[in-house]
Amino acid sequence: MFSTTDTKSVELLNNISIQFNRYFSIFIFLFGMTGNILNCFVLSQPTLRVNPCAYLFLASSIANVISISFGLTTRILSGWNIDFTDTHGLICKIRVFIMFVSRTTAFWLIAFATIDRWFTSCFKYQRRKLSSLKNSQRATWCITILSILFYCQVLYCYEANISTAPLRCYGRNVKCRLLTDITYASVTVFSPILIMSIFGFMTISNIRDTYSVSVLERRIFKRNSEKHKTLSLTIGQRERWRKIDRYLRHVLFIQIILLTIFTLPQVIVKFYMTSVAHRKKSLLHITIDTFIYNFVLLLTYAASGIPFYIYTLCGGSIFRTTLMTLLRMMIGKISCR
Repeated sequence: MFSTTDTKSVELLNNISIQFNRYFSIFIFLFGMTGNILNCFVLSQPTLRVNPCAYLFLASSIANVISISFGLTTRILSGWNIDFTDTHGLICKIRVFIMFVSRTTAFWLIAFATIDRWFTSCFKYQRRKLSSLKNSQRATWCITILSILFYCQVLYCYEANISTAPLRCYGRNVKCRLLTDITYASVTVFSPILIMSIFGFMTISNIRDTYSVSVLERRIFKRNSEKHKTLSLTIGQRERWRKIDRYLRHVLFIQIILLTIFTLPQVIVKFYMTSVAHRKKSLLHITIDTFIYNFVLLLTYAASGIPFYIYTLCGGSIFRTTLMTLLRMMIGKISCR
């Protein structure tokens, strides 16, 4: 029998879920959209946009804007029971497809940025040449196309009015859910984080070798004053780029940690929900599962909204200086009007 205590627990959890969808979703939406839009403005400035890594960050911010726009708006609407994706199959499919593709693109662009930093930190000139704006642009297109191909199955698998799932817009059966779960876990979460970690540590290893090489170069430069004069200018230019590179590497490592914290819980919960889909559960058990899923789902949108705040708080002075210069320019234009 369903006890009074269970009834109160179900009502409490349902109420908390509604409040999360209504207000916490709005907070994440404003938090994420503001940050990513400012990212787009700052990273598109001439001082940063020519840097291959900064270009990848810019493209990732654009993908995050799309992911938050299509993903969080329905979470907010569900708090007032006006989520159209719950009842309209076509809207459900399109929304989930765009959300998965944009999130996967954003994560892989950050992963490719770690590879780009490894290229620039390599001692061999042939590898350093691979870090270029053209290659970053090519990578952006390739990642977007591959993300679309990986999630084409969503257009078939997802359907509205599903009553046996944590969301009404969800996989139509266990096979579809398992396919989506495996794709999301392997393609969207684990692979990008693994690549970020591997190439991040490889970059650190390359940086440790840089000082000894630089000392040797300086000793060679001092043998000829004219050569020293010519090469010192090159070194000065290189130092400015190294300053930007150090900032970008710092940002990447912080992002790896936070992406792992915010995205892994949803992967675990998705697999759990799919594995117990055929089990008979009490209403309280179902309510608890739904509550946990809704909470970890919101965490993934928080992951899409944090890059700007990482760049501003943890990335050093370059991003903050560019941001302040941009804001002063905008305030000056408004004042002139």
